[in-house]
Amino acid sequence: MSHVSGLIQVSRMFTLIAAVVACAYAEANGDWTGDLRAIRAEHWNEREARHLLDRAGFGGTPEEIGEITRLGPEHAVRRMVYAAGLPDQHLPAFEHSGVWDEGLLDFPPSRPATTQRAMASGAALGVSVKPAGNRPVQPVVNRFFYWLRASRLETNRVAYWWAQRMVASNYPLQEKLALFWHGHFATNEDKVRDYRKMLKQLKIFREQGLGDFHALLLAVAKDPAMLAFLDAGVNVKGAPNENFAREIMELFTLGVGQYSERDIREAARAFTGWNFDNLDFAFNPSQHDDGMKEFLGERGRFSGEDVIDIILRQDAAAEFLATRLYQFFVRQSVSPALTRALGDILRGSGYDISAYLQTLFLSRDFYSCASVATHIKSPVELVVSTYRKLGLTSAPGVPDFNVVTGTLGQRLMHPPTVAGWSEGRAWITPGLFFERGNFILDLMFPDISFIPLDRYPSYAGGEQILAVHRRIRGGADMTSATRPANDAIDADRMAMSNAMADRDEAFNTRYGSYRGWQMAIERVKPIVRDSARINLSEMITREKLGTCQEAVDYLARRFLSVELDVRTRVGLAEFLSEELGTADIAAASSYMEDSLRVLLHLLLSLPEYQLG
Repeated sequence: MSHVSGLIQVSRMFTLIAAVVACAYAEANGDWTGDLRAIRAEHWNEREARHLLDRAGFGGTPEEIGEITRLGPEHAVRRMVYAAGLPDQHLPAFEHSGVWDEGLLDFPPSRPATTQRAMASGAALGVSVKPAGNRPVQPVVNRFFYWLRASRLETNRVAYWWAQRMVASNYPLQEKLALFWHGHFATNEDKVRDYRKMLKQLKIFREQGLGDFHALLLAVAKDPAMLAFLDAGVNVKGAPNENFAREIMELFTLGVGQYSERDIREAARAFTGWNFDNLDFAFNPSQHDDGMKEFLGERGRFSGEDVIDIILRQDAAAEFLATRLYQFFVRQSVSPALTRALGDILRGSGYDISAYLQTLFLSRDFYSCASVATHIKSPVELVVSTYRKLGLTSAPGVPDFNVVTGTLGQRLMHPPTVAGWSEGRAWITPGLFFERGNFILDLMFPDISFIPLDRYPSYAGGEQILAVHRRIRGGADMTSATRPANDAIDADRMAMSNAMADRDEAFNTRYGSYRGWQMAIERVKPIVRDSARINLSEMITREKLGTCQEAVDYLARRFLSVELDVRTRVGLAEFLSEELGTADIAAASSYMEDSLRVLLHLLLSLPEYQLG
């Protein structure tokens, strides 16, 4: 797909969003937009069940949709919100690689800080400076880079572990809401530099995200990952750092315009002395400013806990959070009147997130024409929902989850700013639309470059296999892709630079970076590089479909939330018929798998599939 065709497809998708989505009940029941009354049982069917699974989770198979349909609205929503009778004991806890040790406590903020400490005290990071010889500080530098690399690699494993839970959980709302909180309280491993802190923060999101927001906010404010990310260590009496005080109001609770610069300064004073010790919150009374403060119209010797209490007493706090949750789970457009109504519901629940979401998911507004199939899937939603709708029970290693979502703009544990990720139309550009199609291609026809080396075609003739692979990825047809490879390997490699050239240095940073990577790779457990086991032929045969048109319509119903127009439906059926050499599915049952995979790649690369 060219850049121009990608632009056309993106334009078509935005046209779909702008159009009023066909609604089965629009004429009979009027416009449900903004109507927060509960949907009635007689209005509940497969359309509503599919929408609930898509938004409160990551979609479902036809069997799961059927089960939710039979439950009716009240029981279906309660199951999604409270996971009644659906434990997740089958999902394992994260398995650490064992890359951290006590020597890494009090990790310096930079490589220069590390080497300065080492040269001043004779040791750093649990490693002594060599008493004599070349590059005496090199082992310390190696150790510094080791932890940077190991933490990053282990963070990749944490993200993969989380993806596995999203795909296999019986309680998808827990993971979906944790994804929301990860973007709302955004921290990035690049600055935190400790996968253990990121994992602990994720645990807070997962275990407390559906409960009392006051308790969640306090837990996040005292979380080592957040404290490290927003520079708590330099927020001390007499020299308050305003980072956290600003963000807790601007991004986490109130929104722009609901506080003054003085409120920020006074709140920063209240949070002085807040820090962390390894993985625990630590309060240093000698660094805390316990003087009188004026904050949001109140006066007192406020602590950080007091500031949080005062913030949540503001009407703006309930409206801000209620709207953010609404925009994530329902739709972007919210009127001032609806904002006030949503704030009243959240405030009336005592900031109970589960109770608030239950009201949202039962509301007629949630199932209105303005809400259904108008949400652009985020990269994580796109990938996870594809796996769940295929019926997979785990996230495959090929394509790589972190690479795919990162390429599409949403790499877990690495939000771009403290404001998290942009949503909605920001997820789609011509280039990103093209990459979304590539994800489906890699899922249907796995990219062999991700296969572990012990299964990599490095044997005699392997280069021919790789040459075909590269050409197909480059867009070549089968004839061009399978011509004999002519990629001669240059036997005259450039010689390595003289290793003794830097013998008189105290350390070599580039070598430390290289050696640190080797040490990290040696210790961090690998992510399993398995491919998804997909059998579309079995899926189509099980449904007893007779024609190519029936196969297209079934796959469209299974994967899409938007109905295809007649021209597209017929065109896809004609394509499949031409690929198979027949319109009779039964006649092609022994060889139709590859053709079905190409068909699904085309179907899931359409603008319609980006909407949920």
